[in-house]
Amino acid sequence: MQITTIGLDIAKNVFQVHGIDAAEKVVVRRQLRRKQLIAFFEGLAPCLVGMEACATSHHWARELTRLGHQVRLMPAKDVKAYVKRNKNDAADAEAICEAVRRPTMRFVGVKSAAQQGRLMQHRTRDLLMRQRTQTINALRAHMAEIGIAAPQGREGLKELLAIIANDEDPRLPVDARASLIVLAAQLGALQTMIGSIEKRIMAQHRSDQESQRLETIPGIGVVGATAIAATVTDPKAFRSGRDFAAWIGLVPRQDSTGGKHKLGPISKQGDRYLRRILVVGAHAVLKRARQQPEKYPWLTQLLARKPYRLVAVALANKMARIAWALLAKGGTYRAPALAAA
Repeated sequence: MQITTIGLDIAKNVFQVHGIDAAEKVVVRRQLRRKQLIAFFEGLAPCLVGMEACATSHHWARELTRLGHQVRLMPAKDVKAYVKRNKNDAADAEAICEAVRRPTMRFVGVKSAAQQGRLMQHRTRDLLMRQRTQTINALRAHMAEIGIAAPQGREGLKELLAIIANDEDPRLPVDARASLIVLAAQLGALQTMIGSIEKRIMAQHRSDQESQRLETIPGIGVVGATAIAATVTDPKAFRSGRDFAAWIGLVPRQDSTGGKHKLGPISKQGDRYLRRILVVGAHAVLKRARQQPEKYPWLTQLLARKPYRLVAVALANKMARIAWALLAKGGTYRAPALAAA
């Protein structure tokens, strides 16, 4: 019997296959090792393959698509509803096979290797920046233990680094200076690596028209524009800008029943990185709005009656909707006054 649909539960080395025919009869249910997977699918006629959108799923989707199969990726939380009782690899593969055939299922666009490479730049930069913050905190804490403190910010950090570099300063014991020199060297190395990655991100931005158009939106800089352009494979997969903002997690969480609508804080579902970039960018716009309220009447009115952070999230939601409009329909951002004119 010819296999029409396969549910594939992927892992590092062990893969579970659940295949059915046109009559929905189970044809194959087996376990494969990593080196056996490609050979198995090479021997099959083109069919529908469902997988959860998780680690390495985009790689396997590209490989199976190259063999002629139709591959669909699904959010893992949406597949979970189809798992029967206890969870194991066979049950997961069966649930994937069932979920991929549902007409209301939501699917994830398959990213190209180039898109994943661009996103790796952002993930690496984010990791290095967190390590830099940890190093600075450790350096400040160690020096505070011996009574040396400095103001917050870059200038205060420069004062501490100058004390560490000065061998004649008697406030630092010999052993303490030896340890702090290591932290200072690590901080310098991290700063150098972050700078090199940011140069590559800037080069990517200059060669990508979508990223350049997204940068015209107030609050979305080079980092935000390149991250959105690399993450969103097909903007038309979203019906509207609101769906895109909901996908990022910038809409209220609902707990409604019986015709009574109850909205809570933002859902925080979706891409954390994009959500954080948009919210940080919104804070930068709000800072300018406080300095020049006549140029931002909508934000000024909203700040007069709503808390500051709530307004920041509302602005981030609006930025996400504008970003979707530019990706789906083209063009560049136009300020409200120019648009009215």
